[in-house]
Amino acid sequence: MGAQLRLVRRRIGSVQSIAKITRAQELIASSRIIRAQQQQRAAEPYARELTRAVEAVVSRSTNITHPFTTEPSHPARAAVLILTSDQGFAGAYNSNVLRESARLRELLHERGVQPVLYVAGRKGITWHRFRDLELAGSWSGFSAMPRYRDAKAISDVLLEAFSAGQDGAQDATKVDEIHLVSTEFVSMLTQRPSVRRLLPLEIEDTDEPSPHGPLPQYEFEPGPPEVLDALMPQYVASRIFYALLEAAASELASRRRAMKAATDNANELIETLTREANNARQAEITQEISEIVGGANALADASATSE
Repeated sequence: MGAQLRLVRRRIGSVQSIAKITRAQELIASSRIIRAQQQQRAAEPYARELTRAVEAVVSRSTNITHPFTTEPSHPARAAVLILTSDQGFAGAYNSNVLRESARLRELLHERGVQPVLYVAGRKGITWHRFRDLELAGSWSGFSAMPRYRDAKAISDVLLEAFSAGQDGAQDATKVDEIHLVSTEFVSMLTQRPSVRRLLPLEIEDTDEPSPHGPLPQYEFEPGPPEVLDALMPQYVASRIFYALLEAAASELASRRRAMKAATDNANELIETLTREANNARQAEITQEISEIVGGANALADASATSE
């Protein structure tokens, strides 16, 4: 009985140590998510206005033919950029993104398009390497605090692959499309994985007014193709940077939620183990009392017999 009590108390100590770690992780994520949301809101106006500028160039130039806006007739390769986290303890954050990227790969294979994988985040890199999936590019070390230069480094590699062979020459590294798999931050409780195609631009004809007002009237010098050549690198970098900021906020929110659930479960387990320890201690005390009473009765019987 004493061995069982010592085992239960040892388990209580282990669970209490785990609860301290998960509580600390929850507090760290709670403190960092505020800054991540502020960075996301600060980057949103620039990304929105840059997107409107690109929309204005495309919508005001009906006869424009540009690789950034022209659908390839027979796409062969598509770059897939997957944004994951560098650290764990984030619940289903990484698994949801990786599951969405697997669906995208299946869709590309059905179209006869070969996916070319680019991954940001140690968890995604490890996941792909464990399954022997070839990576054309990988980045890590900034998932929780991304900077614009990180997004610029990623966009430069993707644009180089997209622009390779545009002059008609065959290039083994060329891609015809660029897709982005990341996580959208909806609220502290909701983060959903999303798939977006960055290039070529998806152009849709619609009669609905723009939610941000009418597009500005620009005069293009020297012409729309040259303006797109200058705008698109900044546009792609800003889209990737904003996606990195959203992913960082989503990662921290998911980690905070997962660590809170782990802390609550640890506290419930501590209560259960404490009741079990109390029961074991009560049983041990009862057994000791029974042994004392039994010994006293035996002594009394022996005294009565001797007399």
